[in-house]
Amino acid sequence: MKKGRSLTGRFWQYGASLLIVQLAIGCSPSTPERADAPNRASATATASTPAADARLVVVFGDSLFAGYDLAPDQGFAPALERGLAAQGSKARVFNAGVSGDTSAAGLQRLAFTLDGLDRKPDLIIVGLGANDMLRGLSPDATRANLDAILAELRKRGIPAMLTGMLAAPNMGADYAAAFNSIYPDLAKKYGVPLYPFFLDGVVGHRDLLLPDGMHPNAKGVDAIVTRVLPLVAADLAD
Repeated sequence: MKKGRSLTGRFWQYGASLLIVQLAIGCSPSTPERADAPNRASATATASTPAADARLVVVFGDSLFAGYDLAPDQGFAPALERGLAAQGSKARVFNAGVSGDTSAAGLQRLAFTLDGLDRKPDLIIVGLGANDMLRGLSPDATRANLDAILAELRKRGIPAMLTGMLAAPNMGADYAAAFNSIYPDLAKKYGVPLYPFFLDGVVGHRDLLLPDGMHPNAKGVDAIVTRVLPLVAADLAD
């Protein structure tokens, strides 16, 4: 029970942080989806050219993947690459995260990102939807966009993995029920691995978060990688 209360408390803190961000979004001028998403993707996606015998992993998501407000070597992609190397996996992790992206923006730039790679990836980790939830966008639209992304990856024969997000408590029970079911439903539909909540183990721990209380700092990223790594390594081993 103590563990359950602790998790609930941390999650409500997460909800409060999201509420602050939502209020900031609500007080800001509306920003439409930008038509230059492919150019943003090109400028943001960075990694060294993979060696011929290395596996190519692409992390395709929003600011949580992009390494928001972190040094270039502290984000999710380089940390995951180091983790795989420590396990003896020859892999290069390509950072295709774009801060601020919704699932719709991710779908818009998907083909451009894939076509710009030197070769077909061995794995794409998809982590989108947090900004949809922050903006209160329709869970049905988020589901449709993520479904289309996974369908395109299947069409191209590219293995995929999903990292999930949870709706903050302040979004309400109905919204949470509709949003939270997206990731397990799509993982089951497409037969892809799912890491249920990308911020698990980091939410509520101020020492693992940036001052905004939303994004992981370098220590937080390392904590996430420690949890995600076994699933990624197992997927690459298949």
